[in-house]
Amino acid sequence: MARFQVFLAALWWGSLTAVGFMVVPMLFVYLETPALAGQMAAKLFSAQTWLSVACGILLLLSAKRENIDATETPSIWVIAGLLLALMIEVGVKPHIVAKDNMALWHNLGSAFFVAQWFCAGRALWQLWPASALGADPDLND
Repeated sequence: MARFQVFLAALWWGSLTAVGFMVVPMLFVYLETPALAGQMAAKLFSAQTWLSVACGILLLLSAKRENIDATETPSIWVIAGLLLALMIEVGVKPHIVAKDNMALWHNLGSAFFVAQWFCAGRALWQLWPASALGADPDLND
């Protein structure tokens, strides 16, 4: 189960890193217009949100299934990251799509995204030592 948790946390953090810091900036460089890049970025960020939600829920369920002590699980980081992802999708994105005070909502969405990236990274960091040090015999396959 520890390997699965590390996989989920790595998938979540890695996908945030790839989409937010590599793919979306490249859209604005290589697509014909910023409007086209923005439309594509919105679709990618929505897909990223649902991947984040799936990874976060599975991380929480796997920690609950293992009945792990709260101090040993990154639950607070996972919950915070999930809330940030959902706030971007249902709170920030509609304002950006409607072009309502773009600077404010884009900056807020960017801040929430970076905070979510930090939460996912912190969850991965907290899960990583147990697997890297071979604390779980199932990981030494």
